[in-house]
Amino acid sequence: MTMSRCRALMGAAILGGLAACAVTPEPDPPRAPAPEPAAAAAPAASAPLVRNRARWQPADWSELPGWDADTTRELWPALQRGCEKPAPGWEGVCAAARGFTPAGDAEARAWLRQRVRPYRVESLDGNAEGLATGYFEPLVAARREARAPYRVPLHALPDDLAARKPWWTRRQIDSLPAAQAALRGRELAFVADPLDALLLQVQGSGRLLLTEANGSKRQVRVAYAGHNDQPYKSVGRWLIEQGELKPGEASWPAIKAWARANPKRLNELLWSNPRYVFFKEEALPDPNVGPKGAQAVPLTPGRSIAVDPQSIPYGTPVWLDTTEPLSATPLRRLVMAQDTGSAITGAVRADYFWGWGEDAEAQAGRMKQPLRMWVLWPR
Repeated sequence: MTMSRCRALMGAAILGGLAACAVTPEPDPPRAPAPEPAAAAAPAASAPLVRNRARWQPADWSELPGWDADTTRELWPALQRGCEKPAPGWEGVCAAARGFTPAGDAEARAWLRQRVRPYRVESLDGNAEGLATGYFEPLVAARREARAPYRVPLHALPDDLAARKPWWTRRQIDSLPAAQAALRGRELAFVADPLDALLLQVQGSGRLLLTEANGSKRQVRVAYAGHNDQPYKSVGRWLIEQGELKPGEASWPAIKAWARANPKRLNELLWSNPRYVFFKEEALPDPNVGPKGAQAVPLTPGRSIAVDPQSIPYGTPVWLDTTEPLSATPLRRLVMAQDTGSAITGAVRADYFWGWGEDAEAQAGRMKQPLRMWVLWPR
């Protein structure tokens, strides 16, 4: 991801694959998916499409649960952003999409039905059931200068990162004078809660509500710049292994609650993950635009997902059939595959981008839902 996918998409990263919340795990920066065969763009209507990790079965529009109830027109900004870097085979549809804005939901659906057809996504062994988790862009209060309670630094890349591999661990950064000296002067900003710093590192990017030295306030984005080349270890898994939480309880809110209840063990929790992420600061000219995903286009809250690009190419519209966390409320909508993460692997697997702020954090941090998926592909 290039939110940044350093980016450990939240739940799965914090839980190390046990995602009861959804905070995506810290992978290395993504590699481009293998090129799709040119002939796959326009198959016969009855022919399944086989990807490296998925099989797409031809489907009828009537099979998509809730298709006629979606506010499909809301997809258009995400679709047009995705068309800035179209998937192979999408060039013609994207050329038409750039010059078209539907007047309503019905017109948006009719436009799509004329140009694409649905395919049910299955694993290579025929399983059409999978997992939906969620992620978000953290929004954290910060100060430019260290001042109580804002004492936890977010660092830019150290000068000697390339010369020392692996670099110091998280524990060494907190305790060794040599590691601290190497980071002196590299502080971008300071946050009040070390768990907020960890969350930004796990997510790979985030927003800071930043108070400057002169007292002015503004929002900026901190984006992934690199890491210390140490292995990623899940703090959620560590709590489970310690017997502090059960697997079904290890959500991000539960992890934060445990830390508040056990302040003397906070460093023990943090140091269980030796990986440390460095940031670069970016301007945020439009606060309504999300961070860039692995497709290198901005993510749209509620309309962008992370996928396994060996199952679904970036830039593909996907119909989701899942539910919202902690409820049976259906979550059925058309989204765009625009991101990935190291825990997002397999055919029927999606990480749903909720956006930013407290509500997005609450939803993403608890999302672990059953999932079915259909892709839309050019005729």
